[in-house]
Amino acid sequence: MFSIIVKLFVTMLIAAGITPFVRKIAFVLGAVDNPNARRVNKKPMPTMGGLAIFMAYTFATFVLLRNQFPTHVLFGTFLGEIAIILTGMIDDVKELKPRQKMLGIFIAALLICLIAGIRMDEVTLPIFGTFQLGWWSYPITIFWILAITNAVNLIDGLDGLATGVSIIALFTMGVIAYFFLTVPYMYVSVMIFTLAAAEIGFLPHNFHPAKIFLGDTGSLFIGFMISVFSLQGLKNVTFITLIIPVIILGVPITDTTFAMLRRILNKKPISQADKGHLHHRLMVMGLSHRQTVLTIYGIALIFAFISLLYPLSPLWGGLLLTVAVLIGLEIFVELIGLMGPNRQPLLHFIEGMIRGRKNHKEK
Repeated sequence: MFSIIVKLFVTMLIAAGITPFVRKIAFVLGAVDNPNARRVNKKPMPTMGGLAIFMAYTFATFVLLRNQFPTHVLFGTFLGEIAIILTGMIDDVKELKPRQKMLGIFIAALLICLIAGIRMDEVTLPIFGTFQLGWWSYPITIFWILAITNAVNLIDGLDGLATGVSIIALFTMGVIAYFFLTVPYMYVSVMIFTLAAAEIGFLPHNFHPAKIFLGDTGSLFIGFMISVFSLQGLKNVTFITLIIPVIILGVPITDTTFAMLRRILNKKPISQADKGHLHHRLMVMGLSHRQTVLTIYGIALIFAFISLLYPLSPLWGGLLLTVAVLIGLEIFVELIGLMGPNRQPLLHFIEGMIRGRKNHKEK
C-alpha cells in the first residue's frame, strides 16, 4: 500500500512537470481557445491540457503500477482511451460538429464493450428480482458512457472547474469502491486514484487564472474514464450501485439534464450552446470567477458526502434519501434560475400552500 501511495505521488509530479510542455504543443498545433461572446477568457488560451493528464495516467498504469492491473482490462481500456483522446485533440484543433464528437465517443464506448469486456450484465430490482440484460447490455452500456462523458464535458466552462469537480468525484468513487461496494478486485480503486493523482498534478496549471485549459481532450477523457470506472461497480446493477455514481456526479448530471430541459422548453436544439449553465447563473448572481468555482466544488463535496450515506443505509433509507435529494435539488435549481428565471413550479407550489394555510388561519 505504501508503494502504491508513493507511485501515485510520482504520477502527480509527472502530470505537473509535463503540463508546460503540453502547453507549448497546444500552441504549435493551433489548439487555442480564442475569446468570444461565450468564453470567459479575455486572451487566447492553449487548450488540450488533458493530454498531460492522459500521458501521466498512461505512464503510471503501464510502468509504475503495471503489476496492479490485469492485461486484458488495461489494454482493452487503453484502446478506448486512444479513441477518446484523438476525438478530443481533433476537436480542440479543428472544432468538430456535435455528431462527429458523438461518433468518436461511440467508437470509444464500443471498444470498451467489445474489447475490454466492461458492461452491465444484469439488473436486480427490489420486489421484481434479477434480470439478465442479454444483448441489451451493449446499448445500455454505450448510452451510460455517452451520457456521463458528455455531462463532464459540458461543465468545463471555467478555470479548474471540471478538473476539481472530477477529482472530488474520483476520490469519492475510489473510497466507495474500496470500502463499501463488492468490487471484486482492488485494481479498480487503484486506477481511480491514479487518474485523480494525474489531475491533481495538472490542477495548479488549470486553476484561475489558468495557464492552460483542460480542453475537450481533457474533459472527454476524464468523463469517459469516470463512466468506465463506474461500470466496474455496475456489472450487476442494483438500486444502490446505480444511484451512487449518479449522486457522485450530481453537479455535471444536474447541469446537463437542466440544460437539455431548458433548451427544449425554449424550443432550441439540444446541442445549441447557451449561457444558462450552473457556473453562468452563479456568476450572474454576482460571484467572481474563483468564487463560482469554489462554490461548485462545495456543491460537489455535498453530493460526495450524500453518496457515502447510501452504502450505510437500508433500501428504504436509500429511497427516502433519493427523494430528499431530488426535492432539495429542484429547489436549488429554481432559486438560481437554471431552467430560466420564470420557471419555478415547486417554489410557486410551496408559496401557494403557505398562502392557503395563512388565509385559512385568518378565517
